[in-house]
Amino acid sequence: MNWQLATKGFRDYLKLERGMAYHTIEAYLRDVGKLEAYILIAGYRLSPKEVESIHIQQMMAYLAEMGITGRSVARVLSGIKAFFAYLCYENIRETDPAELLEPPASSFKLPEVMSVLEIDKVLAEIDMSRPDGARNRAMFEVLYSCGLRVSELIELKVSNLYLDIGFVKVMGKGRKERFVPIGSSAIKYLQLYLEHTRPEFPIKPDHADKVFISRLGKSLSRQMVFMNLQDLVAKANLQKHISPHTFRHSFATHLLEGGADLRAVQQMLGHESITTTQIYTHLDNEFLRQTLIDFHPRS
Repeated sequence: MNWQLATKGFRDYLKLERGMAYHTIEAYLRDVGKLEAYILIAGYRLSPKEVESIHIQQMMAYLAEMGITGRSVARVLSGIKAFFAYLCYENIRETDPAELLEPPASSFKLPEVMSVLEIDKVLAEIDMSRPDGARNRAMFEVLYSCGLRVSELIELKVSNLYLDIGFVKVMGKGRKERFVPIGSSAIKYLQLYLEHTRPEFPIKPDHADKVFISRLGKSLSRQMVFMNLQDLVAKANLQKHISPHTFRHSFATHLLEGGADLRAVQQMLGHESITTTQIYTHLDNEFLRQTLIDFHPRS
């Protein structure tokens, strides 16, 4: 089996059997493409059935020499591991050359988080007299109130809003649905937008059930959400690298600072493993450490 046939089968497997999202599948295929490219650069003539552990280790060392961070190399390795696990699953290979390989150590970097005051400062820059301003206020209120990924935000459907009981149904990674509670402030601005602003947009039939619509009547893109936020951050004069995902980090951190149960936060974020959610306990511990520094007389 050559690389083209193997990666095509891998794509179909990730999509049809694993139910992975498009962007996740493309990331995995890029990881496999890096291995294929290295095999050619190194002068090996190997099919996916002939690759051994040493070749993957050499590729990881090559990436490190090129200045790729340990975390990025680990990310590439995870895609390669999934690829060879698939080949074994399909009986294309008898052994998995990546199974016992360990990712390189990477520096641990906490994600950027905004304080409640900083979030309020950003939202205060929105011009509510404009139709897109009313939409943006509702959009960022929902983003922070529910801790959504930006992909979940732009795919949010009107038919999946249960505002009377304070919940929204979200389509997460792997097309897994979950119910997330929504706060009163987000409900208020969302209802204002849905009742008074959204009907003014020339909504296209294919986008009629999407909550957040552009002025042209189509679904918003990730880039549009990002650009709208960057404009507000610049106006608020915040000296932080803030993206839509920062609202999600802030949501989780503020809940844990307030004493929320870690598994409840895991469920709201839609994390498959609680170890992913535990990064926010590091953030919470940093908050506690800073509290000690600020307020303890011997610090």
